[in-house]
Amino acid sequence: MSDAPEPIHVHVTTRYLAERSDPDHGRYAFSYTVEIRNDGKRPFQLLRRHWLVESDNGHKQEVSGEGVIGQQPRLEPGHSFRYSSWTLLQTPTGHMRGRYYWVDDQGNGFWAPVPPFFFEVPGTRVLN
Repeated sequence: MSDAPEPIHVHVTTRYLAERSDPDHGRYAFSYTVEIRNDGKRPFQLLRRHWLVESDNGHKQEVSGEGVIGQQPRLEPGHSFRYSSWTLLQTPTGHMRGRYYWVDDQGNGFWAPVPPFFFEVPGTRVLN
């Protein structure tokens, strides 16, 4: 198992879910859509995920498990996989980061990092 750079690229978009949120009780729901692309020359399969979700008040939640949304997608070279999920924060802004564990056909594994992405209720950003 290594943390060596591999040709897996991740792009994330987020959206505030007003219909699932309850700001009066510190519940801010956000969806996130992840697109994962294999730019390498060999196939890889996603086996595990690990997320750190952090509200801007410092509250942290770690989430780990097998695959994503009940799947362990296999990506052929040049192919991508897209999925959506959601999370709750205690504040109107926060962020999430993590990593995915991948294996190739020979069983060689590596963690591919997912850089931080941000959640923000529209109209809450304070500019100095």
